Amino acid sequence: MFANYLIGLREGIEAALIVSILVAYLVKTGRREHLRWVWVGVAGAVILSVVFAVGLSVTSESMSERAGEIFAGVASVVAVVFVTWMVFWMKKAARGIKGELHDKLDEAVTLGVVAIGLVAFFAVVREGLETALFLWTTARATGEGAMAVLGGLLGLATAVVLGYLFYRGALRINLGAFFKWTGVILIIIAAGVLSYAVHEFQEAGLLPGDDAKAFDVSAAIPMDSWYGELMRGFVNWSSTPSWLQVLAWVSYVAVVMTLFLRASRTSKPPVAAQGSAPSEPVRS
Repeated sequence: MFANYLIGLREGIEAALIVSILVAYLVKTGRREHLRWVWVGVAGAVILSVVFAVGLSVTSESMSERAGEIFAGVASVVAVVFVTWMVFWMKKAARGIKGELHDKLDEAVTLGVVAIGLVAFFAVVREGLETALFLWTTARATGEGAMAVLGGLLGLATAVVLGYLFYRGALRINLGAFFKWTGVILIIIAAGVLSYAVHEFQEAGLLPGDDAKAFDVSAAIPMDSWYGELMRGFVNWSSTPSWLQVLAWVSYVAVVMTLFLRASRTSKPPVAAQGSAPSEPVRS
């Protein structure tokens, strides 16, 4: 549940920053009458994301067992690609996102209200689709079901509250540090999802080595114990992983974490932001 909460919080914060940039800019430039179209675009992005999540569940449940395993494996790999791209993109693009959104909004205002709604829609829908896909894959990997969904919703709700506080200037946080450390945790979670994808492909017969177990610690860490459930929910822990699963997990963390932390060291020092997006460019 915590992993899903973090996913919802991280993606929700990104979406909240985008929306607060758009709203604050329209208010600052005296174009409040266009605000409704920003919210129309946001609502459309949310609806599409929910439909996408429901579609994933319905599609997987209607498949045969083997087809469902392949579908889950492919979706998990796509989710890992998305979250990897997301954590690196935020490090690179966050400092210029304010100016980019302002330029797009200025252009949209000259084109009409539909264009304003589309700017908001496309700015938010990527976060929504990524959230839906990653929450679905982590929920399937951990087997938490309703609790995973609840964790994601709580994370999104927290992000909405924080986004409002940012906009009102009532909260100051170091956004660079926030995105750095949540990025580190998300990389670990993504490694677990990748390991799950390998397991599903092995179950479906697309990858070898399902019987070649790296270790068996089920006696020391029972999966039905509270700490076993906690580890499975956070890092998709398995007490009897195959060697290929372990290799995938270790390789992903070693490569991606090294590159991410190296990028963090070479980036400009982060600054604390009040009202983060509306008042100052986001720095990371």
